[in-house]
Amino acid sequence: MSQAVVNPNTANALTALLVPLADRTLLLPNVAVAELIPYRAAQTSEGMPDWFLGQVAWRDLRLPLLSFEAASGAPVKTGSAARVAVINALGGRPHVKFLALLVQGIPRAVKVGNELVRASAELAPLELDAVQLGGDVVRIPDLVALEQKLADAGLI
Repeated sequence: MSQAVVNPNTANALTALLVPLADRTLLLPNVAVAELIPYRAAQTSEGMPDWFLGQVAWRDLRLPLLSFEAASGAPVKTGSAARVAVINALGGRPHVKFLALLVQGIPRAVKVGNELVRASAELAPLELDAVQLGGDVVRIPDLVALEQKLADAGLI
């Protein structure tokens, strides 16, 4: 892989989103994010894992809201720029169409291609890879594993 300088008109280019978290930035395909909504406190229950922030209302649904940072071993952080990204579920469960992810700011669109440079960064749990994008290291999350984590905890 080489430097990510992509002609946006190239057939191999993919529109992706740089999704800011408290301690890292995720790189997601644009189609993975259904909508970005304002952060609002979720309905919580006692005895839940720290990465499960509760249920959040979206349209006519109640979605599990989670902290990617906490799910991958870091503390939960909710800053003043907190928002919720509604993510399309990829695990193939017929009753689970969306998940909600706590993010810290507004995702930014970027065109990427197969010229991405793999970063030599240590990966946290739930990260598939890390790539160099400009001067930043961004993480590629394992959204299927995140959904499985919810299922394993009996939360979906």
